[in-house]
Amino acid sequence: MDQQTHPAAERLFPVALLTLSGGLQDTYTYLRRGRVFANAQTGNIVLLGQSLFDGDWSRAARYLLPVLAFSLGVAAAEGLRVRLGGLHWQRRVLLWEIFLLFLVGFIPHSLDQLANALVSFSCAMQVQAFRKMEGFAFASTMCIGNLRSGMEALCAFLRTGDRQERKKARLYFCAILLFALGAEAGSLAVELLDLPAIWLSCALLALGFWPLSRQ
Repeated sequence: MDQQTHPAAERLFPVALLTLSGGLQDTYTYLRRGRVFANAQTGNIVLLGQSLFDGDWSRAARYLLPVLAFSLGVAAAEGLRVRLGGLHWQRRVLLWEIFLLFLVGFIPHSLDQLANALVSFSCAMQVQAFRKMEGFAFASTMCIGNLRSGMEALCAFLRTGDRQERKKARLYFCAILLFALGAEAGSLAVELLDLPAIWLSCALLALGFWPLSRQ
């Protein structure tokens, strides 16, 4: 199926930019904001459990806050979907995400927990609003689901020769590669720019917003 038949929010160009941004966000918070994951809440929950077991309440709070912020971000995105519907809510999600991440670039290290919470909140809004890539379910801010789906599609293609499964596998592995490239870009950006490196994510999201604004 030609990608022009898909809604703008599912087409490869905006999806690729959102995925690059997702990889960058995780690297940014991990390398510059106290080794906390913005997107990978599984990692935060593991570290939260370890901190609670050790009785390290301060460290536990560091990992609990982004988990709570992520949950609230999903709820906020759902509220926009119910209230606005169509492409309008997805556009609004991107505008809010750009605004919040832009603010994060000004937050000093003394408020790293606030910065991590805002990034996790923004990430959750994104992953809730953009859940398909050319008709296939995917995540733009994490890889485990994409890796599972990509391998499933690859196995199906090798077993049946179905070209649709080949296309699906290619798209999932492309998404994983883009996430990794975004993470590498984030690593380079934080070395050059330090805290304002998150603004590169804002630029990627703004480029992703452009095709949605034309619908």
